[in-house]
Amino acid sequence: MIQQNKKDKRIFILSEEKPAKAVFKLGIPLVAGMFIMVLYNLVDTYFIGLTKDDYQLAAVNLAYPIMMIAIAVANMVGTGAASLIARSLGAGQTEKANHTVTVGVLLTVINSVLMTVVGLYFLQEIVSGLGAKANTVAFTEQYAEVILWGSIFTMGSFTLGQLLRSEGSVKISIMGMVIGTIANMILDPVFIFGLGLQIRGAAIATILGNALSTGISLWFYISGKTLLKMRWRYLRPTKEILKEIFWVGVPATLETLLSSVAYIVNNNLAVGYGELTVAAMGIAQKIMTLGNYIYQGMASGTQPLMGYNYGAKNYARMLQVLKAGLLVVSSMEGVVMLVFGVFAPQLIGIFTENPEVIDIGSCVLRAVMCILPFVGAVSMSRTSFQAMGKPQYAFGITLMRQLILYVPLLLALNCFIGFYGMIWAQPITEVIMMMVSVGILYRIIKKLQNGGDGNVSTDET
Repeated sequence: MIQQNKKDKRIFILSEEKPAKAVFKLGIPLVAGMFIMVLYNLVDTYFIGLTKDDYQLAAVNLAYPIMMIAIAVANMVGTGAASLIARSLGAGQTEKANHTVTVGVLLTVINSVLMTVVGLYFLQEIVSGLGAKANTVAFTEQYAEVILWGSIFTMGSFTLGQLLRSEGSVKISIMGMVIGTIANMILDPVFIFGLGLQIRGAAIATILGNALSTGISLWFYISGKTLLKMRWRYLRPTKEILKEIFWVGVPATLETLLSSVAYIVNNNLAVGYGELTVAAMGIAQKIMTLGNYIYQGMASGTQPLMGYNYGAKNYARMLQVLKAGLLVVSSMEGVVMLVFGVFAPQLIGIFTENPEVIDIGSCVLRAVMCILPFVGAVSMSRTSFQAMGKPQYAFGITLMRQLILYVPLLLALNCFIGFYGMIWAQPITEVIMMMVSVGILYRIIKKLQNGGDGNVSTDET
């Protein structure tokens, strides 16, 4: 047999590689890349912590939802386009996949310009709504302003990474993230201390890192090293491609936006316990992203596998991929949970010397780490629905998770139990959602395998 070339190997992983091995090949590099990516926020938090100003630490946490919203908008295009690309490749429609990549980049540019203009115009109102108070307003505004100016790079880096992963080019997508993060680590102390810009300097370093990451991903497309190609003739989107992108992408964006709303509600409740509590929770949540990126990386790695095999109507392989992915992610998160539990004070202490912040942060970290064995299954189910072009189920899961369960639990437990009730709301939510989301996905794939339409009735759910 003629040895497979590089392009064939990418398709082989999606279509024929052993499920567990395929999950590892596509998921583990993403986890590694996301561990590097999380340093964007951890490095900012670490160097701001060296200023010995806990109010600047709190401001970084308060402004973080702006970054989340930028990623949410990028996710609309990235998830929708990636789902269509994987399904098109599975069905052998390469030209459609090429057209989708080009349209995805165009939409990202348009959305980033809109976000920058609107965000800067309403900057003061946004900062107030994020929960900033007297001691944190100025710092939050400085950080947020820079992040808004750099929206095109934040969104470009995120979307291009998703487009590259949809064709199986995982290593290329990670290269941009790694180099961008290293640049951020180098530039942070230069701008924060060398130029004396403090929190504004941290934001500038983050944006420059994202700019480098975006440029590297674009270079791979332009140089022809990717499986799919961007072409000028594809800049005009078809109604079919726009419909497909927004059908899957808009619910994905709403999912991230709802997560941002829950994050803001959480911060506003935390402010009631003091601004140092916001700083402590911010540190704990940033450390938690190390665990979060494991399940997000594995879920993102399985997404092109699920999409390709759905397009190829290989439903038996989809079930095998799902089972392999759930086993891998649960095992990995169990190890992370153990580390967080044992070393919580030491981890929080990396970012602050304030004993009160360390005590509160350790308490928060030990509570929220309990989500890790369960939330991976929820994330994998959601991305699988998106890969299959069934975003109504993905959005339904998020709606139930954030608005029906988490936010009401957050408010109720905070009211009746106080701070400890607030931090335990999320673990309770994730246990319930794991059972619901995996159950629905398994039932849908079994229906497809048996010749059904892949839709679940209200009675069945």
